[in-house]
Formats: sequence, structure tokens, C-alpha cells
Amino acid sequence: MGKTVLVVEDDANLLDLLRYNLTREGYEVLTASDGQDAIAVARDGQPELIVLDVMLPRLDGLEVCRILRKEMSVPILMLTARTDEIDKVVGLEVGADDYVTKPFSLRELLARVKAMLRRSEIQTPQPSDSIAASQGVIQLGDLAIDLDRHVVTLNDAIVGLSPKEFDLLVFLAKNKRRVFSREYILERVWGYEQDIDTRTVDVHVRWLRQKIEADSSNPVRLLTVRGVGYKLEA
Repeated sequence: MGKTVLVVEDDANLLDLLRYNLTREGYEVLTASDGQDAIAVARDGQPELIVLDVMLPRLDGLEVCRILRKEMSVPILMLTARTDEIDKVVGLEVGADDYVTKPFSLRELLARVKAMLRRSEIQTPQPSDSIAASQGVIQLGDLAIDLDRHVVTLNDAIVGLSPKEFDLLVFLAKNKRRVFSREYILERVWGYEQDIDTRTVDVHVRWLRQKIEADSSNPVRLLTVRGVGYKLEA
């Protein structure tokens, strides 16, 4: 059986369209048409990805995202009809991994779903009795990244990161002191090979700095290289 995807959309026609096409791609599709039902279905069905509309009755998508992110690490793709950058940024800050602005092409949405599930699968530790399978710990001073346990600690205190924040930190940590453009980070961390709004990277960097820097306004670990991109210092 394929991966389970929860689609939360109050437009019945769009919901049916997404369900039909995702099913054709081999996914098991769960659906909900309002925010409160979305939370119940997610808790019961434990989907491996959630496609979540922002504008929903009873409870909006941002609040649904905020609640579910505290309970599960499932990737969340937001759908929004709004063009205001603030709405997109808020969605990312409450825990969404990415967003698609309506109207969108089905081909683009399906590509995003596939990429997000692929990245999630790569990052999920697989059980094994082999010592060689252990990925170990990346130690950067008082910052430690346990790749097997999917846990980050700072001064021995656990740092709560979203799945995409963890992915971003791991990528930069494995390539410390190297500078990467926003576009390259999107391709490597988000798995996209097409033009995506690089604001997605900026938001995740800002959010990550607030968790691993003593002063996020004057970072010493996760640095911006003006005109180029970002790098992580040891």
C-alpha cells in the first residue's frame, strides 16, 4: 500500500480533484473539509504527509498546523489563495514545511508531494542490527546533532526543531563552513529542482537561528554571506 496523504480542503470540487489524482499516483488518501475534522483525522489516521488549506471553516489551517506540529513530525504542505507574503511566512513559522499558492498546477503539487515524502523517508531512521548503519552524532562545540535519534541538543538541553529545520541544520552541519545559495539549499533540503520562492529558506534560517543562537540578531553559527547565501560555522 502507498503512503498515506491527508488532504484538508473545504472546496468540495478541489478536494475531489486532489483525492482522485493522488489516488492515481498510488497514495492512500484521507480527507477532511474543516479544521476540527482535520485534527481528528490526522490523529486517527497518522498520515505521512498533510496537504492543508489555509482558509477553513471552524478552525483555520494555520491553527491546525500549529496544533498538529506539536504532536507529530509529519510534513505539511500549505495551500493558500492569498498572495500576501506575510501569510506565507506565518504558515512556515507555525510549522509548515512549504506552501503552494492557488491557483496551482496539479503537476506542481504532485511533484511537491513526491519530493516531501522522499525527503521525509530519507531522514527517517531505519531499524538495523548493523553497527555500520549508525549515522552517529555531529558535534559542533556545545551543539550536538544525533542523526540516529533525530535529536538536537545545545548545552545538553534538547532543542525542539521542526522536521525541515532539522533537515536544514543537518545539511549545513555536514557541509560546515561551505557557503550555499538559497536555490541550492532548496534543491538539496527540500528536494526541488524548479523555481521556488527562496523566502522559504530565509524563514527557516531565521527560525533556526532563534533556537541555536544565543542572540539570533547577531548570529555566530548560522551566518549569512551577503550576495551568496548561508553557511554554518563550527
